[in-house]
Amino acid sequence: MSQKETFLKIHPHDNVLVALQNLEAGTLINFEGESFPLVDRVAAKHKFAINELKEGAEIYMYSVLVGKASSTIPKGGVLTTANVHHASDGYRLGERKLNWHQPDTANFEGKTFNGYHRADGSVGTANYWVVVPLVFCENRNIQVLKEALVDKLGYKKAKSYEGDVEQLMELYQAGKSVEEILNADIQASADKPNSKRLFKNIDGIKFLNHSMGCGGTKDDSDALCGLIAGYITHPNVAGATVLSLGCQHAQVSILQAEIAKRDPAFNKPMVVLEQQKLGTESELLKQALKQTFAGLVQANETSRQPAPLSKLCIGMECGGSDGFSGISANPALGYVSDLLVTMGGSVILAEFPELCGVEQELSDRCTDEETANRFMQLMTTYNAKAEADGSGFYANPSPGNIRDGLITDAIKSAGAAKKGGTSPVAAVLDYPEKVTKPGLNLLCTPGSDVESTTAEVGSGANIVLFTTGLGTPTGNPIAPVVKLSTNTILYERMPDIIDINCGTIIEGDETIPQAGERILDYVIKVASGEAEPKSVKLGQDDFIPWKRGVSL
Repeated sequence: MSQKETFLKIHPHDNVLVALQNLEAGTLINFEGESFPLVDRVAAKHKFAINELKEGAEIYMYSVLVGKASSTIPKGGVLTTANVHHASDGYRLGERKLNWHQPDTANFEGKTFNGYHRADGSVGTANYWVVVPLVFCENRNIQVLKEALVDKLGYKKAKSYEGDVEQLMELYQAGKSVEEILNADIQASADKPNSKRLFKNIDGIKFLNHSMGCGGTKDDSDALCGLIAGYITHPNVAGATVLSLGCQHAQVSILQAEIAKRDPAFNKPMVVLEQQKLGTESELLKQALKQTFAGLVQANETSRQPAPLSKLCIGMECGGSDGFSGISANPALGYVSDLLVTMGGSVILAEFPELCGVEQELSDRCTDEETANRFMQLMTTYNAKAEADGSGFYANPSPGNIRDGLITDAIKSAGAAKKGGTSPVAAVLDYPEKVTKPGLNLLCTPGSDVESTTAEVGSGANIVLFTTGLGTPTGNPIAPVVKLSTNTILYERMPDIIDINCGTIIEGDETIPQAGERILDYVIKVASGEAEPKSVKLGQDDFIPWKRGVSL
């Protein structure tokens, strides 16, 4: 879009239009040489019919089947969950369609980022030490280590709400009523400066609590070991402390085998302590503190050095999506994807329930038939398991998605897939496998954004680009998560969590390529440690491993 419009036809083959602003019933729509009035009020981000759609009629957006009319929708009528149900085309092994238009990368020629170079050839955009339990039984000990290390070593986040609580206590002690307390003007606490970091080259110590490791399926505990191995071998990680109880399913030997799969010559400092061998909790914690500190001394010897942009591995993620996601922020990320792939970098597109309806396109873009078959097999198996448990991919859209125009999974998916751009699919990975090939990688994860982000980073993403239309306060412990709003209203309403506004595309102030280049410029600054995304400033360290039971 190059100018301000009130509605948009996304693809020439579509039979619905998207409202770019609130349109009242009776509004005259001038489209392709004819005029017709809107039968209903159409809220911004929602869709309305170009022609009458009889019951059973197929509905197309992005040139793919996204639903069928469950009752007749008049010309100019709004699409809702009452008159549309989910539908998508089937898919099969087709011909390879690998031709694509590579974007002009002249503006990035010769550019580098300053990162942390690892022995395996990867480059980190940050330098963290991770402390992680192999089983939930160790979560309390992890918390004790956090309380002991974070503040003293200078990694406590500046923002504190302790002053707010003190003000409330003073009001209560002064005899104020509940109503007076609720109506009181609490002054926001001033930011406290961080204490000086002892280790200047270490960006933080991150603690990855979770609820797994035992009591579930063996497959889940094995996958957890693979995920943790992905974090320990990750280019953004300098070293790790691992706490084990001893008797759990997720054994140290399994973790070590998973580390060897990902990095056969692994040489990072790693502390592994087993409580049942050491005896007392006190002895465990003393050993953990001493050995972790010694590891930090070693890890601090690494500093940032220039690296080519081909060393970037970007995870593409969305959460709290809206009806603008697929026409602003997601296509802008798709352009970033194509830029990076052209320059030899890696991109991860995940959230398999949000690829429902575009399977044929993605399958045809796979570089060979083996890769295409693996993608289709993972999609089929995942959806079949979900349906067996009474909740197939059709159940993926959340109430917030539906309220903002994504009324079927296929509508949501067709827009979500735009994050992957147009390049060939180099590899298809099952959770929690590691990215080993440059280019576009498809990773099987749920659509749940925190689980998916956790998985993308475990597979090697050293930065995550996260689009949102409704606002999602989430991040990751070791990879910077950059938030992009699909609309300007959100950007202005939640500036504390949003880094980049893509509403400029909706308003006609910027093209998708222009937005994509602006995003990549910011990514380079983040990768070099020159810009700090809001998720990092706020300490949004969300880490949720995926249980292979159904999670959409």
